[in-house]
Amino acid sequence: MFTGPLDESIIMRARKSGLLDLQIHQLRDWTHDRHKTVDDRPFGGGPGMLMKPEPLFAAVESLRREHTKVILLSPSGRKFSQAIARELAEAADLLLVTGHYEGFDERVRKTLADDELSIGDYVLTNGALPAMVVIDAVTRLLPGVLGDDESSRDESFSHGLLEYPQYTRPADFRGLKVPDVLVSGHHAEIEKWRREQAKSRTQETRPDMLNENLTSDT
Repeated sequence: MFTGPLDESIIMRARKSGLLDLQIHQLRDWTHDRHKTVDDRPFGGGPGMLMKPEPLFAAVESLRREHTKVILLSPSGRKFSQAIARELAEAADLLLVTGHYEGFDERVRKTLADDELSIGDYVLTNGALPAMVVIDAVTRLLPGVLGDDESSRDESFSHGLLEYPQYTRPADFRGLKVPDVLVSGHHAEIEKWRREQAKSRTQETRPDMLNENLTSDT
C-alpha cells in the first residue's frame, strides 16, 4: 500500500534529496512461529482479533533509536491536526505503528507508545492510510522540502483558519472577475482582505475551528 503514494511528487523528491529518510517495515519479520502470527483473540471474548504484544515490542525495540518517538495510528488517538504535524516535524525520528483488526493489546498502548493519533472520527480498514496522511503532512513541513518554506506557513490551518480565496489569470473569465483589491497593487489592503476572507470562510464552513481558538485563548 505504501509504495505508490510515497514514491510520488513531493515525498519522492524529499526522499531522493535526502531531506526525508523513510523506511517501511513488515511486522511479520519480528514473529517467531511458522505462520508469522501478529494477531490473536481478545481475552474476555468479543468480535475480531487484536494485535499481539510480542512482535510489536520486538519490532519497536529493534528499530527505536535514542530520540525516536513511537506513535500508534488508531481511532482512539488524539485527532491529528496541522499543529500536531508541525510538532512532529521538529522530532528527530518518528516510528509510526499502524493499527489493524480490532486494535492493539493495551500493554502496547500503555507501555510502548509515546503518542497515539487518529486522522478523523471514522473507521478505516487499517492504519496504513492514516500513516501515509501523517507522513505527507509532516514531510511538507521539513525545511527545504517545498523549496519555499513560506508556502507551508500560509496554507489552510496554519494560523487556525482556512486559507483565503485565491485567483490566477485571466482576471476576467466568462464574466467572473477577480476581486479588484487583488489587482490593485496595494499590499496592505490585499493582506487585510485575505485575513477577512479567511475568517469569513472559516466561520462559514468550519466554525468549530474558531471556537477552538477562543477556548485555547482563554
